[in-house]
Amino acid sequence: MKKTYHYSRRRFLGAAASTAFAFQFVPHRVWGANDRINVAGIGAGGKGASDVAGAAKHGANIVALCDVDESRAAKSFKQFPKAKRYKDFRVMLEKQKDIDAVTVSTPDHVHAVASMAAMQLGKHVYCQKPLTHSISEARALTIAAEEKKLITQMGNQAHAGEPIRRAVEVVRSGIIGKVTEAHVWTNRPIWPQGMNKRPPKQQVPAGLDWDLWLGPAPKRAFNSAYVPFKWRGWWDFGTGALGDMACHIMDMAFWSLDLKYPDSVEAEQGGNTKESPPSWSTITYRFPARGENPPVKLVWYDGRRDGQANLPPKELAEGVNLKGYGSFLVGDKGKFFFNRGRDSWLVTGRDADEVSQIEKETPRFIPRTKDEDFEWLEGIKGGPTPLSHFAHSGPFTETVLLGNLAVRTGRKINWDGATMQPSVPEAEKYVKREYRDGWSL
Repeated sequence: MKKTYHYSRRRFLGAAASTAFAFQFVPHRVWGANDRINVAGIGAGGKGASDVAGAAKHGANIVALCDVDESRAAKSFKQFPKAKRYKDFRVMLEKQKDIDAVTVSTPDHVHAVASMAAMQLGKHVYCQKPLTHSISEARALTIAAEEKKLITQMGNQAHAGEPIRRAVEVVRSGIIGKVTEAHVWTNRPIWPQGMNKRPPKQQVPAGLDWDLWLGPAPKRAFNSAYVPFKWRGWWDFGTGALGDMACHIMDMAFWSLDLKYPDSVEAEQGGNTKESPPSWSTITYRFPARGENPPVKLVWYDGRRDGQANLPPKELAEGVNLKGYGSFLVGDKGKFFFNRGRDSWLVTGRDADEVSQIEKETPRFIPRTKDEDFEWLEGIKGGPTPLSHFAHSGPFTETVLLGNLAVRTGRKINWDGATMQPSVPEAEKYVKREYRDGWSL
C-alpha cells in the first residue's frame, strides 16, 4: 500500500569522501599540520563577525580586519586585537603581504569587486551569498577562480551540512522517479521592499565611511533606511528576497537535479519599482532536459500576497503544512519535501520499505561537528575542495539572479546561458552592471 513516509538519516559508516562528492586541489604551497592560514576579513561586523570568528575557530590566524563602520566592527576588533585594521580593502590588499585568504561579508553590491581584487592577488576567497550582485560578476568570479587555481567557497552554509548532502543522494537514487517540478518558498522579505523613491539625506553617523560603504554602487545620500540591514530592499545594493534566500533554499533542487542554465524565466510580482524589489514574487524557471532526465519547471515564492504568505498551491502540497521556508520536488513516483535545517524528510507515493532500503550512503570527509569554514580552510591546505566552490556556486548564483531580470523588466526572458544573452534587450543592463569611477572588476 502506498503511503507517506518520513525518512531520517542513518549513521554513516566511513570517513572518506566518495568520488561523487570529493574533489582534490593541489595547493600553491605545502602546509604543515601545525601551519596556520593567515585570513583577512573584508566586512568584520554583522555576518562578517561570525565568518571571521568561524575561520578562527578552525585554526585560521586573523591578521587583518577591514570594515567601513567602526562601531559595527567593534566586536571583531576586540576579539582579534592583533589584527591590523583597515577601512578600504583595496588598501589592505595592497599593503599587507602576509594574507593567504579572505572572507568577504559585505552587502551584495561589494561582493564581486572585493572577491576579484583578492583573487587577482592569489588569495583564496570565502564570499557570502549571493556570490555577486549581477550575473556577469558571477561568471567572472567563476572563471577567475579556475584560472588562478584558488580555493573558494560561497557562504550558503547548509551546502556543507549533512541534511542537504543526504537529500541529494536520496533524490538521485530515483526514489520519486523522474522529477519534472520543483517548488521553493521563503518567508522573506523581513525588511521593507517595494519603495518607489529614495529616502532623504541624513547625517552620516560617526565612524561610518559612507563613500566606502557605497563602493561600486551609484552615489546616494546616506539614510538609515539602507544600513546596517535594510539595504537588501534596494536594487542599488541588494538583490531582494530572491538573492538573499534562494542561494540557501533553492540549492537542494539545483544540486540534486543537476541543473545549470534555464531556458527561460518569468515572474508575477507585487510592488516592484525602479528603486526596490517587489513585496512578493512568484518566479518560474524552466530548465531543459539533462540526458535521460526530463525538463524541469522550478517555481520560487517569496513575500506576502493578498495578506497571506506566498506559497505553492495547496493541491500540490497534498496536505503538508507549508510554512516558513522549504522546498519539494515532484516526480512521477512521488514527492520529496525538504527543509535544509533538518535530518528528516517527507517522501510521498512510495512504500515505507522502499525508502528504508536506500543504501547509497556516501561517506563524508567532514565530521558533523565541522562546517563550511572548516571545509574551506582544509581545502586551502590541500584537502578536498569545498563543495560550494565557485565552479558550483557561480552558475547557481547566475540562475538565481536571472529571476530578477524577469522581475525588473516584467517580461518573460528567454535565456542563452552560455553567452549570458537575454531575449529582451531592456534586460541587458541588469546582466552586467555599471560601476562608479575607481571601482570595477
